[in-house]
Amino acid sequence: MHLLFVCTGNTCRSPLAEAIARHAVLQRGLVNLTAGSAGISAWEGAPASDGSLLVAMEHGIDLAPHRARMLSPTMIEEADLILTMGPSHLERVQALGGADRVHLLTAFASNDTSADPVVDPFGGDLEVYRQTFAELSELVHATLDRVVNLQDPTTRS
Repeated sequence: MHLLFVCTGNTCRSPLAEAIARHAVLQRGLVNLTAGSAGISAWEGAPASDGSLLVAMEHGIDLAPHRARMLSPTMIEEADLILTMGPSHLERVQALGGADRVHLLTAFASNDTSADPVVDPFGGDLEVYRQTFAELSELVHATLDRVVNLQDPTTRS
């Protein structure tokens, strides 16, 4: 299963979510689960923001290799589950053909009990990025729990 995280510029929220997911997949020993990210208005090839780089580093995750990617119909076709940070991202993915596989990250992670967007930390201080990382970490882990349970009902507790 391939997860695709989508935000605006693909330099803050979605790369953090992707990196958290990849790290968690390795820690959990999950197989056949990959993660990627893209932005609806990305500057192709831009690095992750300084705040994202620093906060990821604090958690042992290296975002230095990340380069922003503009969301494309091909990325949407290749993704099994597309998780967006806000409603405008959701609408853009739907417009590009991902309607049946796209959800707000908060809605999917909470089993539709929340539909709040993940606040964009861009331009904020390091503490704002830390709060975003903590929120994304919680959401990504809940998402992985749900994905594992949907793939293998016998793992439900």
